[in-house]
Amino acid sequence: MSLLPRAAAFVSALALFAPAAQADLKVVASIKPIHSIASSVMAGVGTPSVLIGGAASPHSYALRPSQARALQEADVVFWAGPDLEAFLEKPLASLSANAHQTPLMESEGLTLLPFREGGGFQAHDHSDHADGDHGHKDHDHDKHGHEDHGHEDHGQDDHGQDDHGHDDHGHDDHGHDDHGHDDHGHDKHGHEGHAHDGMDPHIWLDPVNGQRLALAMAEVLAESDPANAARYRENAERFTADIDVLTAHLTADLAPVRGTRFIVFHDAYQYFENRFGLTSAGSITISPEVVPGAARVGEIRDRIADDKAACVFSEPQFEPRLVQVVTEGTTARTAVLDPLGAEFEAGPAMYRALLEAMAASFRDCLS
Repeated sequence: MSLLPRAAAFVSALALFAPAAQADLKVVASIKPIHSIASSVMAGVGTPSVLIGGAASPHSYALRPSQARALQEADVVFWAGPDLEAFLEKPLASLSANAHQTPLMESEGLTLLPFREGGGFQAHDHSDHADGDHGHKDHDHDKHGHEDHGHEDHGQDDHGQDDHGHDDHGHDDHGHDDHGHDDHGHDKHGHEGHAHDGMDPHIWLDPVNGQRLALAMAEVLAESDPANAARYRENAERFTADIDVLTAHLTADLAPVRGTRFIVFHDAYQYFENRFGLTSAGSITISPEVVPGAARVGEIRDRIADDKAACVFSEPQFEPRLVQVVTEGTTARTAVLDPLGAEFEAGPAMYRALLEAMAASFRDCLS
């Protein structure tokens, strides 16, 4: 090998370790799981900010004036979409035309699941929210309910997608087909037209969706900050590889409790259940802000007995007394599931910690 090719190879290798140009890009993420993925993609370049950093719920959040100003100054905003964060619709509509506001439910290749109905899952009719007693710990946010989430049609069970669509991202060999889910029904073009009425917005709880979100974020950031495009894409690829390893580990860890039935507080976990083969028997409430009536509580108590549900899960964002009510006099154990990772520090490590903690809660309570 001549000196010239060797020199070129050495320069190329140095480029891989060269520090990225620090971006002046102002990036805002709506919730901690989305912020964590964005933090991984931006590693070495910049740090995004997060709107909901504590135990508050995005279903009923109200922006503070300082947060509204931060949104107005943002170059990029990552959020799940109006089905989860209705409070962001109006502020984002007034963003500068040069700002990227990215509803991540419209990302290519996601596994999207319709809200469940039947059995222990009620129809998602938001028209009755005004009649309920709101069970959220912060009652100041009642007025930010779900009246305009567009969940009119929930009977969608034929999405017509054939596969996960990893081919277009270069992940053909990631081994996602053997995670216990043979038919996810999604082609590589995702959901053309982005008609998400009736779709469950808790997309990040499927780690394969988390990988897709990282890849989508990398492309948005690359467009907004071309000088660091290569670094964003490299970080996203590294993230997907790490999540492949984690997914395989969690699949093995949860295998012993597959088929053991349980009740969740509200139907937020089907992406995680679907990925790892877990079996929910129903949810206590449709909307986490609405306390169910006596008839619904009685129905859930009967279902715990009939299905021999091993565990009923509460959530840190909402009043836990309902779980105590429905489990009183039964043999069901109780535990906590946290879809937002309230207890974890925001940052790139948070998403992995969230998935690991959720798996541990399922495993320990169902074993």
